[in-house]
Amino acid sequence: MPSARDRQARVATYVVYAVQGLSFASLLIQVANLQAKHRLDEGSLTMLLLVVPVFAGVGSVAAGAFAARYGSKLLLRVAQPVVAVAVVLAGLAPNVPLLLPVLLLFGVAVGAVDAGMNMQGVAVERRYGVEVLNGFHCVWSVFSLAAALWASAAAGLPLPVIMALPMVFAVAGSLYAGRDLCTREEEKVEAAGAAATGRFPWRPIIPLCLAMGFLYVGDAAVSNFNTVFMKDVLAASPAVIPLAYAAYQATTLAVRLGGDFAVRRYGPAVIVRIGGVIATVGFLGVVLAPTQPLGIVAFGLTGVGLAVVAPQSFSAAGKLDPAGTGVAIARVNLFNYVGFIVGAALVGGIADAADMRVAFAAPLVLAAAIIALAPGFEPKRASAAR
Repeated sequence: MPSARDRQARVATYVVYAVQGLSFASLLIQVANLQAKHRLDEGSLTMLLLVVPVFAGVGSVAAGAFAARYGSKLLLRVAQPVVAVAVVLAGLAPNVPLLLPVLLLFGVAVGAVDAGMNMQGVAVERRYGVEVLNGFHCVWSVFSLAAALWASAAAGLPLPVIMALPMVFAVAGSLYAGRDLCTREEEKVEAAGAAATGRFPWRPIIPLCLAMGFLYVGDAAVSNFNTVFMKDVLAASPAVIPLAYAAYQATTLAVRLGGDFAVRRYGPAVIVRIGGVIATVGFLGVVLAPTQPLGIVAFGLTGVGLAVVAPQSFSAAGKLDPAGTGVAIARVNLFNYVGFIVGAALVGGIADAADMRVAFAAPLVLAAAIIALAPGFEPKRASAAR
């Protein structure tokens, strides 16, 4: 039975995920406006945006070492306000030479927070003794959507104002949550697994890292190229084009709402295997879609299939690190950014060499590979896996 302290930590962790979703989306949805403000062509914009996932990977790795020594609570109390400040500075930056270091700062901080919040999520899950990570990721999705709705409602206001106002709530939420997160001692439920030095074997987490990478290849394909696919391949109108991404996000949110209950009943390996099958069918539907409605449905199916992979990757990584050092989670989180970078380059490169339908065959194959990796989501304890 969870204690009052456990419930307090769970609420604080919900807030941390909410703040991260709000902060990340507040920058992401302004990419087109930043491009226009700084008069960037497509190539320059792409190179500039690659700064974020590359340095987010650096931040994630550094977070693992930091949290192993000092805990993820301190990590989040430092890094999460930095993310909010970087969003504000991105809106204020008057030129590209000043925007570039801001994006570098944002990348490092967002990578650290991504790792740290999932360390807290796993710590809460351990203390509750049941799966709760899907619920945290669901809150992230809800507040990402809230950021998009705010940007739509505030259109016409100066860009720095649109980006700064949500960050007032982000900083307030981060400061509030920081008091009640799990301490370093509370994260370490068992005196087993990786030592406090941060040493941890790679072998037991390789299936989780690969699944995370393959997931984000698919996510990058959908996020970066869904509008191009709908416009150029299916000849959709401006009113129809956004429906593909809306279907993807809506199904992702819907699955995460019920994901914890499904995992408790059937186990993570079964749910991830089913997710891999559905994602594969979804990408096959994208490749073969003859009409706009079927294309939208196919993009929705990819959201259904991919939604459970990230939460269960972090959950399984936590089980492999019962000492609660956070090293395994930070390493798995690194492949979030590896997958996103590879996905954007792979799908874009194939589309240039062949066509967009053929390009979506790449995430199709990798989604199918997740099916084979599913047994790794019910790992043995780290002490038995060495």
